[in-house]
Amino acid sequence: MNFAFKLLYRADRLFSWSKYWTLRRFTRPGQTMLGAVMAAAFMGLDTESSVGYQAFTLLLALLLVAVLGGFYFKARFTVERWLPRFGTVGQTLNYRIVIQSLMAHPQSGLALIEDLADPRPSFNDWKIYKLDETKHVRPFRLNQRGRQNPFPFATVKEVAVPCLTSNQPAEVSVEFTPLRRGIVHFAGVTLARPDPLGLFRALRIMPLPQSMLILPKRYSLPPIALPGAMKYQPGGVALATNIGQSDEFVSLRDYRRGDPLRHIHWRSWAKTGKPIVKEFEDEFFVRHALILDTFTERPHSEAFEEAVSVAASFASTVLTQESLLDLLFVGAQAYCFTTGRGLAHADQMLEILASVRPCHTQPFDLLEQLVLNHANAVSGCICVFLAWDETRRRLVEKLKILGLPVLVLVIRQPGESEPLNAGPMRDEPDRLHALEIGRIQEQLARLR
Repeated sequence: MNFAFKLLYRADRLFSWSKYWTLRRFTRPGQTMLGAVMAAAFMGLDTESSVGYQAFTLLLALLLVAVLGGFYFKARFTVERWLPRFGTVGQTLNYRIVIQSLMAHPQSGLALIEDLADPRPSFNDWKIYKLDETKHVRPFRLNQRGRQNPFPFATVKEVAVPCLTSNQPAEVSVEFTPLRRGIVHFAGVTLARPDPLGLFRALRIMPLPQSMLILPKRYSLPPIALPGAMKYQPGGVALATNIGQSDEFVSLRDYRRGDPLRHIHWRSWAKTGKPIVKEFEDEFFVRHALILDTFTERPHSEAFEEAVSVAASFASTVLTQESLLDLLFVGAQAYCFTTGRGLAHADQMLEILASVRPCHTQPFDLLEQLVLNHANAVSGCICVFLAWDETRRRLVEKLKILGLPVLVLVIRQPGESEPLNAGPMRDEPDRLHALEIGRIQEQLARLR
């Protein structure tokens, strides 16, 4: 079985390389000519009853002349790329590339092609993906029609380059569309020049390594009254800065063992000869926990990607509210990241979410333990789950026993219309929502 998969893997790589090479080397007329040569070769097999072989000979000769004339390209260039810091899945962006010719003669008719790092997976990743597709789609079927390939990072449009004269830089705008989150690596830039027949292109490849972080897709959220009220936060002066009552100065008092050094009032110490500290009013503010479910058996799960997008939607709106947000999830280990005023910016939370991966090795109990240990510090919880099974219902029930308000969002596959078993949310059914893939924006708009 493993030998058969290796053969299929090599065939898949050979086919993808052939397609990649053909699209880069042949122009649109050249691709048409190539198809005509293959058609003429098929029709010309019977030389006695068809004249297709004559067309085949003529077309093949033209194609060979174009190929031989398209390999010589020794021009020299300098290229500089200006990338934005971030991109977002599904949102087209434009960036600039500055090209300068180092040749005495003008260079015209050029096209610019971006070279991204090879997106093809390793054999083990490819095999895991194909076995998963076979298991979840149809038996013994290795390809799923209509499902997006999860490995390519982005699509980049080819750009026509204006005529380049000696030492006169030209600027072009490149259209780039990210397909998945994470770090996209740029390997270099290729300048393509067609042969005199306009069928085949000579390529000048210039290494230009760079990278850009692609953030998760985000949905627009309506004004939501998030669950929870202001809550006392021990040590919150440094944590909350201007949130709630954290900067309300009360009085001066004598230093007590354990007081932070940053609270010392140096002028009073100088006057009295003994340490004096500033006393603040207790710190009360709203703090929510955003719980992201990363537990899925599938290596490339559309539901998981949507869960990350929903979590990113909440994380990107936290600055418009007088609260902090703690992101809790499990990867290689349990993680907790906090954002809000005075702490990390929302962009930093999105950067973290851009790198979150499904968890296959840890038990769900690790997330439950992380959440319950954190429960005393938060005012309410927003749960983004991949399922609504007994394990997840038990976690929500424990949170409600602790008196925490909970908002539960469950990602579901398209076509799943049966109502969710309310379970521990039966007393607050308006706080339990199913989000169907393909209709998530529509269903999030109904949140209140």
